[in-house]
Amino acid sequence: MPHTAFHDATRIAGGPLAAVALAVKAAFTADPAAAILVFDDATGKVVDLDLRGSDAEIAARYAPPSDDTTPAVDETPRGRGRPKLGVVAREVTLLPRHWDWLALQPGGASQALRRLVDDARKSDGGRSQARAAQERAYTFIATMAGDREGFEEASRALFAGDGERFAEHSRSWPADIRAYARELLAGFALPEPKL
Repeated sequence: MPHTAFHDATRIAGGPLAAVALAVKAAFTADPAAAILVFDDATGKVVDLDLRGSDAEIAARYAPPSDDTTPAVDETPRGRGRPKLGVVAREVTLLPRHWDWLALQPGGASQALRRLVDDARKSDGGRSQARAAQERAYTFIATMAGDREGFEEASRALFAGDGERFAEHSRSWPADIRAYARELLAGFALPEPKL
């Protein structure tokens, strides 16, 4: 999962977490009092890093899970469900009338719920992804630009989907903050401002 590191308002690293962690360690070695924040590109949230140990230990700590094609033998007893398909059991709370309706559906409640969710995803029109992109960008700008001029207006423009107003109100922010906020909006049709 990609991450991005900032030293004050300047982007110093981006990419896999192991590489970003090593860049952050190098920055702290050069300046122990540096104000460095690392952001998860998927959420826009700040991530705390454990930078103890050697570079090899840090790289191993944050390395992505290996894509080993030889499955390990799992000796734990299997429960219900289809774990090989990625099925995850979680609690769902419904009213009795909902359970009654689900019981009448072909394939049972789980299959009916999966169909309903898939249909809702298809008819969503990208609204869920747009909302997630807005939240991701807002989380980041609230941290990095929350005390900067134009933050409130830029936030309103962000949630209104108005790229021109967002650019106008964030113009005084450092270039790396503006650029990363736009990257976090990837997949969301925030129009590019006219220059």
